[in-house]
Amino acid sequence: MAIDQETEMTDGEIDDFLSRRETGVLSLARTNEPYAIPISYGYDHDEREFYMRLVSTPESEKRQFLESSPQARLVVYDESGSTYRSIIATGKLENIDPPDLTPGEIAQYGDAKRPLFEIWAEGKKSLNIELYRLEPTTLNGRRTDVDREA
Repeated sequence: MAIDQETEMTDGEIDDFLSRRETGVLSLARTNEPYAIPISYGYDHDEREFYMRLVSTPESEKRQFLESSPQARLVVYDESGSTYRSIIATGKLENIDPPDLTPGEIAQYGDAKRPLFEIWAEGKKSLNIELYRLEPTTLNGRRTDVDREA
C-alpha cells in the first residue's frame, strides 16, 4: 500500500466534512499527561466552532482534566474506499453557562448527540453534564488517496 496523493483540504471542504460528521476524538493535555476520549459534537460552519456536551462523574479523570483548563485537540477522521480524510482542530475549551446560550448555540448543542458507546455505571443524578465550545486557533484538514495495489 502506497500513498498516491496527499493534499490539504480547503476551508470549504473542511466545513462540509465536519458538518456531515458527528463524532471525533477529543484529546486534552496538562503538564506531561495526556487524556483522550471519543465525543460527539455539533459544528457551526459559519463561525467554525465546535459544540459539545461532556458528561462525567465528579471524581472522574475527565472532570479533573476539564477543571485544569487544558489545551485541546479534536480529531475527526473518515475512511471511504481508498481515501482517508482527517481534520485536526486545536485550541482551548470554553465552558458555557446555559443561561448565556444564544438560540444558534442551542441548535448546535442539539446536534451534539451523545455517542452510543458511552455507558455509565453511575446513576444520572451523580453525573455532571456541561456544555463546551471549542473555537479553534488552528483548523487543518488533509485528504490522502492510497493506492492499495502498490
